[in-house]
Amino acid sequence: MNRHPPPFPFSFSFSFSYCVSLLYLLVFSTALTSPLSPTKSPSAPSPFPSASPSPPSSSSSSTLDPKQLRALQSLNIPTSKDPCAQPSFHNATLCDSSKPFRHLLSLRLLNCSDDVALSSTALKSLSSLQDLQFINCPVAAVHFPSDLLSNLRSLTCINSLRRLTGVWLSRFQNLTDLTVSDVQVNASGPFIILNNMKKLRSVTISHTNLTGFLPKHWHLNFTHIDLSRNQLRGKIPNSLTLLENLQLLNLSSNSLTGEIPSTLGDLLSLQNLSLASNTLSGPIPESMAAMPSLVHVDLSFNQLNGTIPDYITKMKGLKYLNLENNNFNGVMPFNVSFIKKLVVFKVGGNNNLCYNHSLISSKMKLGIAPCDKHGLPISPPPSKSDSSADESGSSDDSDYDDSEDDSSHKEEHHHGPNKVVLGVAIGLSSIVFLIIFLILLSKWCA
Repeated sequence: MNRHPPPFPFSFSFSFSYCVSLLYLLVFSTALTSPLSPTKSPSAPSPFPSASPSPPSSSSSSTLDPKQLRALQSLNIPTSKDPCAQPSFHNATLCDSSKPFRHLLSLRLLNCSDDVALSSTALKSLSSLQDLQFINCPVAAVHFPSDLLSNLRSLTCINSLRRLTGVWLSRFQNLTDLTVSDVQVNASGPFIILNNMKKLRSVTISHTNLTGFLPKHWHLNFTHIDLSRNQLRGKIPNSLTLLENLQLLNLSSNSLTGEIPSTLGDLLSLQNLSLASNTLSGPIPESMAAMPSLVHVDLSFNQLNGTIPDYITKMKGLKYLNLENNNFNGVMPFNVSFIKKLVVFKVGGNNNLCYNHSLISSKMKLGIAPCDKHGLPISPPPSKSDSSADESGSSDDSDYDDSEDDSSHKEEHHHGPNKVVLGVAIGLSSIVFLIIFLILLSKWCA
């Protein structure tokens, strides 16, 4: 009489096999994930070590004049540490070495809270200051005491001080450095501000909605003039070219008209010239050939016309040249070696300008057409809509930038799991399930 095997061994073997398979999978998954998962050492140091702070010294141990110490406290500047000790809090203060008490020479008010307010008493106590900086401090401008006005040599106001006027700024007559940016200034022109500042060497009044005309008379001390991003109009006065020590001239993003002064080449010390985004017309002056120090030239987005002078190729120090979006015509005088030595080169947007295709490859994407045998553009330069599909990898159809040549080949790696790990995982999983299948098959046959 044949007996059927009891179901228990089969169920036991199936349970045993199931447990073995789970064990294999658990070990396998642990082996795969453990080397790939970042582990934290229980004793790993914090990236910001919290050393136990020493108890703050009392203000009585400060070497700063007590009146100036109270003035700093009224401006919410921490004084638990001696403000004259270096480095100071946010490098906000700098003191002299006088005794028995030291006095502030430099003060920076940075990211002021809403409850900070300038007071005449505090400013009178700070009359020793020579450098005063307001950065992101939208407090109201107040009357400065005469002693402070007399001693200040540098004033910086960036996104700070509400209700500024040209008359208020003009009272700082002993300044050598003035920076006002990203704040509204109510004045009828730069002349109101600058006329009485006979010692001023560097001026930046940028993005202030300043209106009016450029001054006809300038003090000869200037080395730096930046009046960009305002609403200035009219012509560039010839008197600007008398500033023989001028190193930077930035009049970009205004509404200036007329031609570039023919005497611009008299600025022999000029290194940085930016007249972009105005409505200037006429040719590039020939006198610029005598400017050996130029490093940065930006004449873009104007209505300049004529041919581009070839003397620009002889400016050995030139690194930035932007002539795009003008009305230049003729054959561009630059060759490949000149273009490649520049960090930035832009000539696009000049529809009547072309390049010698026997000297320059079309792969450079200059944004202008090649020339025919008569020196005229063979075809109009491609519009941005037509060339966007072909030049999606380039930053600008009129730019040359050799730093982007290999960028398209650097994005082919590290997309998804490692192929070796994935292959090993699949192989081991197949082996485990094959073993389980054989165990179950042998038990069933038995």
